[in-house]
Amino acid sequence: MSTSIRRHQTGDPQNLEERFATRAAGMQASEIRSLFAVASRPEIVSLAGGMPNLSALPMQMMASVVHDLIATNGAEALQYGSGQGHPKLREQICDVMALEGIRANPDDIIVTTGSQQALDLISRIFIDPGDVVLVEAPSYVGALGTFRQYEAQVVHVTMDDQGLVPEALRQAIISLRAARQKIKFLYLIPNYQNPTGVLLPADRRSEILEICQGERIFVVEDNPYGLLGFDKPSPNAMRAQDSENVIYLGSFSKTIAAGLRVGWALVPPSLKEKLVIASESSILCPSNFTQLTISSYLADQPWRDQIASFCELYKVRRDAMLESLQEHFPASATWTKPGGGFYVWVNLPPEIDTKLMVPKAIVAKVAYVPGTAFYADGFGTWAMRLSYCHPTPERIREGVKALSHVVKQEIERRGSGYSIGNK
Repeated sequence: MSTSIRRHQTGDPQNLEERFATRAAGMQASEIRSLFAVASRPEIVSLAGGMPNLSALPMQMMASVVHDLIATNGAEALQYGSGQGHPKLREQICDVMALEGIRANPDDIIVTTGSQQALDLISRIFIDPGDVVLVEAPSYVGALGTFRQYEAQVVHVTMDDQGLVPEALRQAIISLRAARQKIKFLYLIPNYQNPTGVLLPADRRSEILEICQGERIFVVEDNPYGLLGFDKPSPNAMRAQDSENVIYLGSFSKTIAAGLRVGWALVPPSLKEKLVIASESSILCPSNFTQLTISSYLADQPWRDQIASFCELYKVRRDAMLESLQEHFPASATWTKPGGGFYVWVNLPPEIDTKLMVPKAIVAKVAYVPGTAFYADGFGTWAMRLSYCHPTPERIREGVKALSHVVKQEIERRGSGYSIGNK
């Protein structure tokens, strides 16, 4: 009798970990995901997750959209579809991107299951183990996890309060070239960046594009927050300036509903076929039902007004967070002041370890994400990301006040000598 049959008959479990591929060793849960179970408890004020707030989305209207779709076009909506995405939706996506200066051909768009899938497909196509991916410092945790899964070497490039620093990008490229490292692409979020909330100005966008063109490094522009500016429109997308060297990622998760899981990639024509093949091998085709739900919504509803409603909702919450930080946090702390999006990035004295501080914050009934989640190299112990998108303004104020007590106690405990008075 074979060993495998005896094991099955005796009930001895197989150790499947022994059979994992090498790349599986790099797979690990993000620090945000590990917080979800705790942060979702009703008594906890969660300033951790970046969940869109759907209170401004009229549910009766969405119910009507879905009802009418099934009643009039259910046979198509519930059937398999194109691996590239529904043609009508791709045309409508062009109209959405036109708001940020992009002139695109629907044939260059691939619809994906959220923009996260597009990140995965691009990584699968381009990254060999050991290749370098340049990212902002800090950067989006979901992107870092994807790059790690494909065994890339992630190199962070310095940011300031205006986003990625062009000169720091130049120096990083020079250093990596000298070390004979292969740089595949630059990944960045120019609008209301996750996790810092900063906005990359137009002149820096042009300079970064010029650097990357000269160095033959393509750019992956991830833009889920671009239409969520509170006081003024964001600058034109980087893809609007360069259609050959920029892969643009978009999503309806923040402007309509995350649960529909519809995103897209706008790619140079030379990449389209490979991306479609990669997508088909992964999911066969994106959901026709969710695509046509989005399409019907864009065709029949005042979606621009709805985005404006979201902006007003998030602006009120942003203001509540900034006012509370100013009132309660110690003078030694600094933070970004975002003009849109979901997040504020807080820097504390360097002696404070925000990852070790998380359990104390949970005891105080508030959750945040420590800065280390947004670095591939262990940096960020002194920082935290606070999300204002989902809680009410009252809960935000409550959470920031509770968190401030934890921070002040930690500063006092470590005897850092920093002032803990109000700003």
